[in-house]
Amino acid sequence: MARATQTTGTPGTGRPVARHHGNRHGRSEQARLAVLNAADDLLVEKGFAGVTMEGIATRAGVAKQTIYRWWSTKTDVLMDAFLQDVAEDLPVRDHGDLARDLRAYLRDLAWFLSASDSGAVFKALIAQAQHDPAFAEDFRSRYLDDQRGRDRLALKRAVERGELAPGLDLAAETDQLMGPVYYRVLVTGEPVGPEFTDRLVDAFLHRHGLTAPAKD
Repeated sequence: MARATQTTGTPGTGRPVARHHGNRHGRSEQARLAVLNAADDLLVEKGFAGVTMEGIATRAGVAKQTIYRWWSTKTDVLMDAFLQDVAEDLPVRDHGDLARDLRAYLRDLAWFLSASDSGAVFKALIAQAQHDPAFAEDFRSRYLDDQRGRDRLALKRAVERGELAPGLDLAAETDQLMGPVYYRVLVTGEPVGPEFTDRLVDAFLHRHGLTAPAKD
């Protein structure tokens, strides 16, 4: 996530401190980014239970009232932070070749979920959704629907290019490809490195009579 701070001097000390000013006519982008970054960092450091609105405000250098003007709960802050991270860090690259596209995307997805700070936020939000039905519905509508679209985009492009049959069940094929990654990240904790994701891609290509790309 992009970091943005504004530095001003502290009267009588000569020391710079981070200050973030709200905008009475709309959100200050600088303050908004500071809040989202602070929420991400605190969750990684302290876990979900250790994140508070007060802690976010202190870390971000904004007034707590400023945060409450924009978000109702810490979960709302973490959700927005996560959605921004997904948009920035999980592109679906288009090489014009299904094998390369799938290999790149599954590697990126596995890293994002298992090794990035955003992955820690993801797991915390999934846990919260298990006992908060209202949040679970919001999480599905704001993230999961879009994520399923990202997960199947490489297959959709391949159908449009004629690499895959036009009647392919994109939802079922996507579940078979991506499901093992989510299962290992959320359930077993087993590794999801390139060797694992490449095997998933190779198995998919074999089922559809396509050639696996050269190892890179």
